[in-house]
Amino acid sequence: FKDVGTAWEKETGKKVDFSFGSTGLLAKQIQEGAPFDVFAAANISFVDDVAKSGACLADSKSLYARGRIVLWSKDPQKLPQKIDDLKDAKYKKIALANPEHAPYGLAAQQAMTKVGIWDSVKPRAVYGENVQQTLMFARSENAEVAFVALSLAVTSPGNWVPVEPSLHEPLDQALVACKGGTRGASKTNEAKSFIAFVGSSEGRTIMKKYGFLLPGEEMPPMPSTAPSAN
Repeated sequence: FKDVGTAWEKETGKKVDFSFGSTGLLAKQIQEGAPFDVFAAANISFVDDVAKSGACLADSKSLYARGRIVLWSKDPQKLPQKIDDLKDAKYKKIALANPEHAPYGLAAQQAMTKVGIWDSVKPRAVYGENVQQTLMFARSENAEVAFVALSLAVTSPGNWVPVEPSLHEPLDQALVACKGGTRGASKTNEAKSFIAFVGSSEGRTIMKKYGFLLPGEEMPPMPSTAPSAN
Protein backbone atom coordinates (compact mmCIF):
# COMPACT_ATOMS: atom_id res chain seq x y z
CA PHE A 1 0.00 0.00 0.00
CA LYS A 2 2.92 2.36 0.49
CA ASP A 3 3.84 1.79 -3.16
CA VAL A 4 0.23 2.33 -4.22
CA GLY A 5 0.10 5.53 -2.16
CA THR A 6 3.27 6.88 -3.77
CA ALA A 7 1.91 6.17 -7.25
CA TRP A 8 -1.47 7.76 -6.41
CA GLU A 9 0.18 10.87 -4.98
CA LYS A 10 2.28 11.20 -8.13
CA GLU A 11 -0.78 10.95 -10.36
CA THR A 12 -3.18 13.12 -8.36
CA GLY A 13 -1.02 15.43 -6.25
CA LYS A 14 -3.10 14.37 -3.22
CA LYS A 15 -1.42 13.18 -0.03
CA VAL A 16 -2.32 9.85 1.55
CA ASP A 17 -1.55 8.89 5.15
CA PHE A 18 -1.63 5.24 6.19
CA SER A 19 -2.45 3.71 9.54
CA PHE A 20 -1.54 0.01 9.67
CA GLY A 21 -3.00 -2.47 12.13
CA SER A 22 -5.03 -5.66 12.39
CA THR A 23 -8.23 -5.60 10.36
CA GLY A 24 -10.50 -6.34 13.31
CA LEU A 25 -9.08 -3.59 15.52
CA LEU A 26 -9.23 -1.03 12.70
CA ALA A 27 -12.85 -2.00 12.01
CA LYS A 28 -13.68 -1.42 15.68
CA GLN A 29 -12.04 2.01 15.60
CA ILE A 30 -13.99 2.96 12.46
CA GLN A 31 -17.29 1.88 14.02
CA GLU A 32 -16.43 4.04 17.02
CA GLY A 33 -15.94 7.11 14.81
CA ALA A 34 -12.22 7.10 13.92
CA PRO A 35 -11.59 9.63 11.11
CA PHE A 36 -10.52 7.23 8.37
CA ASP A 37 -11.56 7.88 4.77
CA VAL A 38 -10.72 4.44 3.33
CA PHE A 39 -10.66 1.04 5.00
CA ALA A 40 -8.58 -1.73 3.40
CA ALA A 41 -9.52 -5.00 5.08
CA ALA A 42 -7.70 -8.32 4.92
CA ASN A 43 -11.11 -10.01 4.94
CA ILE A 44 -14.20 -8.71 3.19
CA SER A 45 -16.45 -9.66 6.12
CA PHE A 46 -15.06 -6.73 8.13
CA VAL A 47 -15.95 -4.36 5.28
CA ASP A 48 -19.49 -5.71 5.39
CA ASP A 49 -19.56 -5.09 9.15
CA VAL A 50 -18.46 -1.42 8.96
CA ALA A 51 -20.88 -0.78 6.10
CA LYS A 52 -23.74 -2.38 8.04
CA SER A 53 -22.93 -0.17 11.04
CA GLY A 54 -23.31 2.94 8.85
CA ALA A 55 -19.69 4.04 9.32
CA CYS A 56 -18.74 3.27 5.70
CA LEU A 57 -20.46 3.39 2.32
CA ALA A 58 -21.61 -0.04 1.14
CA ASP A 59 -21.86 1.08 -2.50
CA SER A 60 -18.12 1.86 -2.56
CA LYS A 61 -17.03 -1.67 -1.58
CA SER A 62 -14.42 -3.06 -3.96
CA LEU A 63 -12.56 -6.35 -3.90
CA TYR A 64 -8.85 -5.69 -4.48
CA ALA A 65 -6.96 -8.94 -3.83
CA ARG A 66 -6.90 -12.40 -2.34
CA GLY A 67 -4.15 -12.88 0.24
CA ARG A 68 -2.01 -15.95 0.85
CA ILE A 69 -0.23 -17.17 3.96
CA VAL A 70 3.20 -18.73 4.34
CA LEU A 71 5.39 -20.12 7.10
CA TRP A 72 8.45 -17.89 7.61
CA SER A 73 11.68 -18.44 9.54
CA LYS A 74 14.91 -16.50 9.84
CA ASP A 75 16.89 -19.74 10.09
CA PRO A 76 16.48 -22.09 7.10
CA GLN A 77 17.32 -25.03 9.37
CA LYS A 78 14.26 -24.26 11.50
CA LEU A 79 11.81 -23.87 8.64
CA PRO A 80 9.31 -26.74 8.40
CA GLN A 81 8.77 -28.08 4.92
CA LYS A 82 5.03 -28.46 5.46
CA ILE A 83 2.48 -27.31 8.01
CA ASP A 84 2.10 -30.80 9.53
CA ASP A 85 5.71 -30.63 10.74
CA LEU A 86 4.68 -28.08 13.39
CA LYS A 87 3.32 -30.88 15.57
CA ASP A 88 6.95 -31.68 16.37
CA ALA A 89 7.76 -30.39 19.88
CA LYS A 90 11.09 -29.01 18.61
CA TYR A 91 9.10 -25.98 17.44
CA LYS A 92 8.80 -24.43 20.88
CA LYS A 93 7.22 -21.12 19.80
CA ILE A 94 5.06 -20.63 16.73
CA ALA A 95 3.89 -17.09 15.97
CA LEU A 96 0.62 -16.08 14.34
CA ALA A 97 -1.51 -12.97 14.34
CA ASN A 98 -4.30 -13.09 16.91
CA PRO A 99 -7.13 -15.09 15.24
CA GLU A 100 -9.74 -13.10 17.18
CA HIS A 101 -9.19 -9.97 15.12
CA ALA A 102 -6.54 -10.68 12.45
CA PRO A 103 -7.71 -12.50 9.29
CA TYR A 104 -4.28 -13.95 8.48
CA GLY A 105 -4.06 -15.39 11.99
CA LEU A 106 -7.52 -16.89 11.65
CA ALA A 107 -6.51 -18.46 8.33
CA ALA A 108 -3.43 -19.97 10.01
CA GLN A 109 -5.59 -21.39 12.80
CA GLN A 110 -8.05 -22.82 10.26
CA ALA A 111 -5.22 -24.47 8.33
CA MET A 112 -3.75 -26.06 11.45
CA THR A 113 -7.20 -27.23 12.55
CA LYS A 114 -7.86 -28.80 9.15
CA VAL A 115 -4.65 -30.85 9.24
CA GLY A 116 -5.33 -31.83 12.85
CA ILE A 117 -2.40 -30.11 14.62
CA TRP A 118 -4.01 -27.04 16.23
CA ASP A 119 -4.53 -28.71 19.64
CA SER A 120 -0.83 -29.60 19.68
CA VAL A 121 0.33 -26.16 18.50
CA LYS A 122 -2.00 -24.02 20.63
CA PRO A 123 0.05 -24.26 23.89
CA ARG A 124 3.15 -23.14 21.94
CA ALA A 125 1.44 -20.32 20.02
CA VAL A 126 2.66 -16.73 20.36
CA TYR A 127 0.17 -14.10 19.21
CA GLY A 128 1.00 -10.89 17.39
CA GLU A 129 -1.45 -8.02 17.12
CA ASN A 130 -1.08 -8.19 13.33
CA VAL A 131 1.05 -9.99 10.74
CA GLN A 132 3.78 -7.34 10.85
CA GLN A 133 4.30 -7.90 14.59
CA THR A 134 4.09 -11.65 14.03
CA LEU A 135 6.94 -11.44 11.53
CA MET A 136 8.98 -9.44 14.07
CA PHE A 137 8.63 -12.27 16.61
CA ALA A 138 10.30 -14.63 14.14
CA ARG A 139 12.86 -12.08 12.95
CA SER A 140 13.97 -11.47 16.55
CA GLU A 141 13.95 -15.25 17.12
CA ASN A 142 11.35 -15.01 19.86
CA ALA A 143 9.62 -17.67 17.77
CA GLU A 144 11.21 -20.27 15.53
CA VAL A 145 8.59 -19.85 12.84
CA ALA A 146 5.70 -17.51 12.02
CA PHE A 147 2.59 -17.54 9.85
CA VAL A 148 2.71 -14.33 7.80
CA ALA A 149 1.31 -12.85 4.62
CA LEU A 150 3.09 -13.79 1.40
CA SER A 151 3.30 -10.04 0.67
CA LEU A 152 5.51 -9.63 3.75
CA ALA A 153 7.57 -12.75 3.11
CA VAL A 154 8.62 -11.67 -0.39
CA THR A 155 10.05 -8.40 0.95
CA SER A 156 11.67 -9.75 4.15
CA PRO A 157 15.11 -11.41 4.13
CA GLY A 158 14.47 -14.92 5.39
CA ASN A 159 13.03 -18.26 4.34
CA TRP A 160 9.45 -19.32 3.68
CA VAL A 161 7.22 -22.12 2.46
CA PRO A 162 3.62 -21.67 1.29
CA VAL A 163 0.55 -22.88 3.14
CA GLU A 164 -1.87 -24.68 0.84
CA PRO A 165 -4.78 -22.23 0.22
CA SER A 166 -7.39 -25.02 0.35
CA LEU A 167 -6.66 -25.45 4.08
CA HIS A 168 -8.37 -22.17 5.04
CA GLU A 169 -11.21 -19.88 4.04
CA PRO A 170 -10.28 -17.48 1.20
CA LEU A 171 -8.60 -14.26 2.31
CA ASP A 172 -10.69 -12.04 0.05
CA GLN A 173 -9.58 -8.49 0.73
CA ALA A 174 -11.66 -5.40 0.07
CA LEU A 175 -11.65 -1.61 0.22
CA VAL A 176 -14.49 0.68 1.26
CA ALA A 177 -14.91 4.45 1.57
CA CYS A 178 -15.78 5.57 5.10
CA LYS A 179 -17.50 8.64 6.44
CA GLY A 180 -14.45 9.63 8.48
CA GLY A 181 -16.39 11.30 11.23
CA THR A 182 -17.48 14.70 9.85
CA ARG A 183 -15.00 15.10 7.00
CA GLY A 184 -17.46 15.89 4.19
CA ALA A 185 -18.14 15.04 0.55
CA SER A 186 -14.77 16.13 -0.86
CA LYS A 187 -12.96 13.57 1.27
CA THR A 188 -15.49 10.91 0.22
CA ASN A 189 -14.75 11.65 -3.43
CA GLU A 190 -11.00 11.41 -2.79
CA ALA A 191 -11.56 8.10 -1.00
CA LYS A 192 -13.47 6.72 -3.97
CA SER A 193 -10.72 7.97 -6.29
CA PHE A 194 -8.10 6.09 -4.26
CA ILE A 195 -10.19 2.91 -4.29
CA ALA A 196 -10.54 3.18 -8.08
CA PHE A 197 -6.78 3.65 -8.41
CA VAL A 198 -6.08 0.44 -6.45
CA GLY A 199 -8.25 -1.40 -8.96
CA SER A 200 -6.62 0.25 -11.96
CA SER A 201 -3.96 -1.44 -14.08
CA GLU A 202 -1.24 0.46 -12.19
CA GLY A 203 -2.62 -0.53 -8.80
CA ARG A 204 -3.09 -4.15 -9.84
CA THR A 205 0.50 -4.32 -11.10
CA ILE A 206 1.74 -3.26 -7.66
CA MET A 207 -0.51 -5.75 -5.86
CA LYS A 208 0.66 -8.56 -8.13
CA LYS A 209 4.29 -7.66 -7.39
CA TYR A 210 3.67 -8.51 -3.73
CA GLY A 211 2.12 -11.91 -4.42
CA PHE A 212 -1.57 -11.07 -4.23
CA LEU A 213 -4.08 -12.87 -6.42
CA LEU A 214 -6.16 -10.24 -8.22
CA PRO A 215 -9.95 -10.15 -8.70
CA GLY A 216 -10.89 -12.24 -11.73
CA GLU A 217 -7.77 -14.42 -11.55
CA GLU A 218 -7.65 -18.10 -10.64
CA MET A 219 -5.45 -19.28 -7.78
CA PRO A 220 -2.24 -20.64 -9.35
CA PRO A 221 -0.53 -23.66 -7.81
CA MET A 222 1.96 -22.49 -5.20
CA PRO A 223 5.51 -23.83 -5.32
CA SER A 224 6.29 -26.55 -2.79
CA THR A 225 9.08 -24.42 -1.34
CA ALA A 226 10.50 -20.96 -1.82
CA PRO A 227 14.19 -20.22 -2.20
CA SER A 228 15.97 -18.61 0.72
CA ALA A 229 16.03 -14.83 0.60
CA ASN A 230 19.13 -14.64 2.79
